[in-house]
Amino acid sequence: KSFYFMDLLEGETIGKKVLRFFSEEDRRKKFLSQIGKALARIHTIRPDTHDLSFLPKLAGEEHPALATVRVLEKFLDSTSFEPHPAIELGLRWVRNNLRPVPKPTLVHGDFRIGNLLVNEEGLKGVLDWELSHVGDPMEDLAWIGVRFWRFGGEKPVGGLFEWKEFFSAYEAAGGFPVDPKAVRVWEVLRNLWWAVGTLQQADRHLSGSQRNLELASLGRRCCEMEYEALQLIAQEEGYYPF
Repeated sequence: KSFYFMDLLEGETIGKKVLRFFSEEDRRKKFLSQIGKALARIHTIRPDTHDLSFLPKLAGEEHPALATVRVLEKFLDSTSFEPHPAIELGLRWVRNNLRPVPKPTLVHGDFRIGNLLVNEEGLKGVLDWELSHVGDPMEDLAWIGVRFWRFGGEKPVGGLFEWKEFFSAYEAAGGFPVDPKAVRVWEVLRNLWWAVGTLQQADRHLSGSQRNLELASLGRRCCEMEYEALQLIAQEEGYYPF
């Protein structure tokens, strides 16, 4: 039978508190090194070295992102919500800008501020593994940089770090050579994924399957991710600012 071990760890996950923990430069640099090591270590787990058959795998896909694109397109085609041309445009852009995958690895799927358990000394644990799958390690690097998870911080990666220093910390810890273009494509796609996610959350309330004001309110935030995805695409295509 399948099983796993768990342990109790103490720390903080609330985004704004995490940012306050690492407002001092020495603590911030230490935390940067820790999350770089944690993500690089996750990506050492690969199908050719470990049995990952119990995890979802985008088998038969030319690129791991294409399955995600198709899932989102299917939802948009079947939903009763109003049309979302910004999402449709973004998905087309992703299709046309895919980059090679360095090597399929374990992907955490939700590696971000809010799922990193910390205290004043740094990283204590990585939480919430239910979205784990086999795929492109660049996806994990992109998700922590999505604006929604910056919690008011000014810097693009988790509100705490610049992209270049985050990539350097990951590579220095043994991670794959980073393709910034691939990370950007995944950043666009993950914004679109979460935009659709907010619509799905709202639909749970509006359909009556789960009445909840928080779920209802999330639907209005879809436009934030749509706008962010369009800005990212415009930057890549040389049309920014617009």
